[in-house]
Amino acid sequence: MTKIISLLSGIIFGIGLSISSMVNPEKVLGFLNLFGYWDPSLVFVMAGGILMTAPFIFFFKKKPLFADNFVIPQIKIVDTKLIVGSTLFGIGWGLVGLCPGPAIASLVFLNFYSIVFVASMMIGIFVSKFYRN
Repeated sequence: MTKIISLLSGIIFGIGLSISSMVNPEKVLGFLNLFGYWDPSLVFVMAGGILMTAPFIFFFKKKPLFADNFVIPQIKIVDTKLIVGSTLFGIGWGLVGLCPGPAIASLVFLNFYSIVFVASMMIGIFVSKFYRN
């Protein structure tokens, strides 16, 4: 049941990304362009996501609907790996206009840049396994 709910959640997430044009790198880069023509639409997408999610988090904070418990990360330190990883993520997002979720969702459009981005991301994930403690 958990896998089915996860799949349905991913499909809904991908549809939402497509409807809101967040799979379009130019839309995201327009949001990041603070000194040119700034596109504030991503703010509304984020606000909509927060408004839809907040009541569920409030009502189901003790016990999730489709799992035994919430999995909360136990590591709470800011270390070099976190800073380097966050920096690389931000640079990639700023240069390309895609982050992992929208990049994977954009593969359905067979955009060459999305394919290269996801392939590069997979290589990065594979290489990072050699640098883990």
